[in-house]
Amino acid sequence: MLSREQLDQLLGDMSLEEKIGQMIQLTGYYFTGSGGETGPASEMRIPEDILKSTASVLNVTGAKRLKEVQENYIKENPHRIPLVFMADVIHGFRTVFPIPLAQGCSFDPQLVKECASVAARESAAAGLHVTFSSMADLVRDPRWGRCMESTGEDVYLNGQMARAAVEGYQGESLTDEGTIGACLKHFAGYGAAEGGRDYNTVDMSELSLREQYLPAYREAVKAGTALVMTSFNTVNGIPASANRWLNEEILRKEWGFDGVLISDYSAIYELIFHGVAENEEEAGKLAVEAGVDMDMVSPVYGGTLKKMAEEGRISEELIDRSARRVLELKNRLGLFDSPFRSEKWMEREEEIMHCECHRRTARKMAEESMVLLKNDGILPVRPENLSKKTVALIGPYARSRELGSVWSMFLQEEEVVNLEEGFNNAFTEDSDWMGIRLLVEEGAPILDPGEELTPFKGPILVNDWKEKGIDREEALARAVKAAKEADVVILALGEHKQYSGEGASKASLRLSKGQQHLFEEVNQANPNTVVVLFSGRPLIFPEIKQKAAAVLQAWRPGTEGGDAVARVLTGKVNPSGRLSMSFPKAEGQIPVYYNHLRTGRPAQEGSRERFVSTYRDLDGEPAYPFGYGLSYTEFSYGSVSTNKEEYGLMEEIQACVVVENTGKIPGYEVVQCYVQDMVGSTARPVRELKGFKRIWLEPGEKETVSFTITEEQTRMITGKGTWETEPGTFRIYIGKDSRVTDNFKEVIKR
Repeated sequence: MLSREQLDQLLGDMSLEEKIGQMIQLTGYYFTGSGGETGPASEMRIPEDILKSTASVLNVTGAKRLKEVQENYIKENPHRIPLVFMADVIHGFRTVFPIPLAQGCSFDPQLVKECASVAARESAAAGLHVTFSSMADLVRDPRWGRCMESTGEDVYLNGQMARAAVEGYQGESLTDEGTIGACLKHFAGYGAAEGGRDYNTVDMSELSLREQYLPAYREAVKAGTALVMTSFNTVNGIPASANRWLNEEILRKEWGFDGVLISDYSAIYELIFHGVAENEEEAGKLAVEAGVDMDMVSPVYGGTLKKMAEEGRISEELIDRSARRVLELKNRLGLFDSPFRSEKWMEREEEIMHCECHRRTARKMAEESMVLLKNDGILPVRPENLSKKTVALIGPYARSRELGSVWSMFLQEEEVVNLEEGFNNAFTEDSDWMGIRLLVEEGAPILDPGEELTPFKGPILVNDWKEKGIDREEALARAVKAAKEADVVILALGEHKQYSGEGASKASLRLSKGQQHLFEEVNQANPNTVVVLFSGRPLIFPEIKQKAAAVLQAWRPGTEGGDAVARVLTGKVNPSGRLSMSFPKAEGQIPVYYNHLRTGRPAQEGSRERFVSTYRDLDGEPAYPFGYGLSYTEFSYGSVSTNKEEYGLMEEIQACVVVENTGKIPGYEVVQCYVQDMVGSTARPVRELKGFKRIWLEPGEKETVSFTITEEQTRMITGKGTWETEPGTFRIYIGKDSRVTDNFKEVIKR
């Protein structure tokens, strides 16, 4: 690695054009001549001398290919400064894990860290240096397509998961083999876009921003994330890429972040469309003065900074500051010593990709992240309970290999285990299942007739059954026939993968009409119907909730999804996932989340009073709340106890509870600890998650589960605008999910 003095010397020797080049990221098109771009990227106007000094390449992969790009680039670069290669490795590289929203449902930060480590090993083997992950955006609106990239609605859970992901990607040192730099995103508040519409305005109080939205980002910064990405939205009326208060005062000064701050894709250019900049020069000035070090795929920095610096309209010191941060990142990655990082590691690319060890990790995460929402006793499906010795697997996801997401950019579909394969694997691995017949029918397509989707990449998607010559009525009839012949139906439904992700906001969270009709027909033919839902967001499905015998939320589970679903439904795995995001009953409730502020006129459960905070046609409670999830066994909770009842203002609170497995099979329970500040100078949430623990209990086994609530966890934005703990009464709840109301202990802080 270069010393500080050597970095100073290098920066001092660089021309203004070279320094500006270090502040630019372009797509691989400019280095490989393939993969045309649209929008501002297609109109790039960067001088050749700056282009030769470009800092970074986006979304080019493959060890051999990247090595060639790096070699050719270094030959042309005046100071032989290497490129840094970045890509969107959101939930796995070739081994694809469940989406982050699903990973949040595992309540298992250690496993999240392990998944990120696997993704780093595969990414590094493909020649990558940085991933645009983790995403710590808190989200309470499932209409927002990018909620799939968040780990949910809770500030504490998001913080734990963001920290775990950063630690997994980066390991002990970024010079170690099989590590990559993490890029925290999107700073800040992107998950609160109005109406759930992507790229939309965010408008909230500083209290909400600091108490609910910022802490998870800070956990990733404390974990040492190498980069931070600005968000597309406004904060206090100022877009994040031009927001000095957000980037300089909070991120840099308050939190001490000294890494690279990169814009999101073309976000600096888009300051013009926000209406805060008249032209590209104004946009560049705003962004560089707000501390944005790197301009991702836009013409602004490359086309304007040199002229403005030469005319004295911006300080060259700002350019030096940002260029140095980028050089320090490359130094931290070890690129000056080895522009290809570890060539030996890259030579093992095919050996490392999608290996058995990585697949086991993916399957484990898929199993832990699935949430059992309903079970009328039909699950687990066991062969001894099947009088007809027949299981029907029906639905558009019965054979589908599209179990990743739009961000599964490096997934190879032939490596995905679909549901049919998963059940066949489960049946053949266990001799008890010998002789059980599996009937498989699609019954309906994912999309309705005439329904069109604009994909992430590629042509417009439509329901192509007609073009394929598939008769819808015949397919439905075959599905109903299979349902009648079976003891139990596994009905695999869900939204298309293009319905979640960037640019995929939706006003309706319902399944397609064709799939809803398929459920009605199949369920009428066989009430022993287990619905498995595949989606990148919480859906609304009142008829299924009411009529299905069981419902399993499988999310978008990744390459091992088929095996994981089969293992959960057949009881080889006891489900332990808990919702990281509440499911609404209707779109009109949104946003619906557990830790809302108290109101002066709260509605009581079951009450039909008029002048209270509720709806006339629906109560305000979610269909399924945060932290909710069923198991195949039962757990009982003792009373909450604390080591004392009065604490000093700065003291930690120690709380515990005895949990017992009162059922007949072993399983994991996710024990959740919530705190309510009973009286404050500002209104406080009804409760806030402050801790959780996954525990394994055999039947009849008990365990005392303890939580430490630090003084920092009881701080708040006070009426005076300070960040501190106020004296008063605190109620400590411990239970199964966020609805816990009766198992608590009150303590006083003086």
